[in-house]
Amino acid sequence: MTPTLQLLALVVWANGVPVLARLLLGHRFGRPLDGGRILRDGRPLLGASKTWRGFGAALLTTPILAMLLGLSWVLGFIAALGAMSGDLFASFIKRRLGRRPTESVLLLDQIPEALIPSLALQGALGLSALQIAIVSIGFTLIDLLLTPVAAQLRGLLGRSLARSKRG
Repeated sequence: MTPTLQLLALVVWANGVPVLARLLLGHRFGRPLDGGRILRDGRPLLGASKTWRGFGAALLTTPILAMLLGLSWVLGFIAALGAMSGDLFASFIKRRLGRRPTESVLLLDQIPEALIPSLALQGALGLSALQIAIVSIGFTLIDLLLTPVAAQLRGLLGRSLARSKRG
């Protein structure tokens, strides 16, 4: 597998595993990273959807995927930290723009989450500018395809859990 595909796999995983963790764990361990802080603009720092559960899931599991791909666990950790930093940056900007925590903003929700880890690992993986662009574009396309699927799964699971609590 090429370094470009390895990094793309790490970025997709690091950004997707928080959603998977929420699906599997529900609201357990879902404390907001920002502690519910409200800034002077009256808006949350990051919002309730950025949790310790998701952050931890990315930082703990992406290094494992890196090793499965033949890379050092350290590179996986850096990829996860970069992806989560990009996600937190995007959430901070979206809150300043008055967007809801789960509201998607084209490119703002994708580019930082792929570009930051790509730049952080550029030297270690020997990536060219073209390869970084490929990872960023590839992640954007994958995210745009998978986000609606994840939303449907959340809806299905939510309805299923609600029925099981009633029954």
